[in-house]
Amino acid sequence: MGRVTERRKVIRIRDGVVSSRPDTLVAEEPLEIRLNGKPLAITMRTPGDDFALAAGFLVSEGVLASASDLQNIVYCAGATVDGSNTYNVVDVRTTPGVVIPDITLERNVYTTSSCGLCGKASLDAVRTTTRWPISDTPPVRVEPELLASLPDRLREGQRVFDRTGGLHAAALFSEAGELLDIREDVGRHNAVDKLVGRALQNGDLPLSRTILLVSGRASFELAQKAVMAGIPVLAAVSAPSSLAVDLAAETGLTLVGFLRGASMNVYAGENRIALRAAATQG
Repeated sequence: MGRVTERRKVIRIRDGVVSSRPDTLVAEEPLEIRLNGKPLAITMRTPGDDFALAAGFLVSEGVLASASDLQNIVYCAGATVDGSNTYNVVDVRTTPGVVIPDITLERNVYTTSSCGLCGKASLDAVRTTTRWPISDTPPVRVEPELLASLPDRLREGQRVFDRTGGLHAAALFSEAGELLDIREDVGRHNAVDKLVGRALQNGDLPLSRTILLVSGRASFELAQKAVMAGIPVLAAVSAPSSLAVDLAAETGLTLVGFLRGASMNVYAGENRIALRAAATQG
């Protein structure tokens, strides 16, 4: 298994003084995901939680919906010419009888924001493939003050970031603000997949009473992953993309961006945010 961090020599310059020292960097290695023995996708990730990452990825692809759909996940031996195991190839085996969608078509349509297809096609793909349309009844209600407290709690949980400064993070909170899980990865989409994959393995899908917080921006891909996991609220510390906002509006997802201190922008699904209370406080 690859390490989460690695050491590299660096030339440090501070106020004109030059010195040499080792520096701690976040590890980045490719992970090939195979489905029932067939290559499906390759993602650059931080090693660790690889099985959860693969499971979460397949939730977002519409392949897996519950732990019972998953037979097992294994590392593939002989992944190199000399037959050694790099721990960079995993094979996901579905339970016999699980219907596999046309993944190649699905992925080309909506998994990446650079797919080159029109926005409407991407939105339609997510809306028609999600197993759990967002329908939290009664709806999750979130105070702005609670949302404002979450980024600091996310930051406190980023243990590897403290050593490297080079990782994204995703955290799952209950509607009352309880931290349920947090994952780090060089790719923010991988961090979300690790969260969702853990939830699938634990039998917790859909995540219909939760809040997903991500470091960085909220892309279409992250909004898609939230919707596919049944998450009603997605918050990001930076900006959303236009297609992420369109997807949120189409599916009923609450999307919050620029969550910094007591400030935030609500781009869609404002019915879940206690706006009246916020307005009263000025």
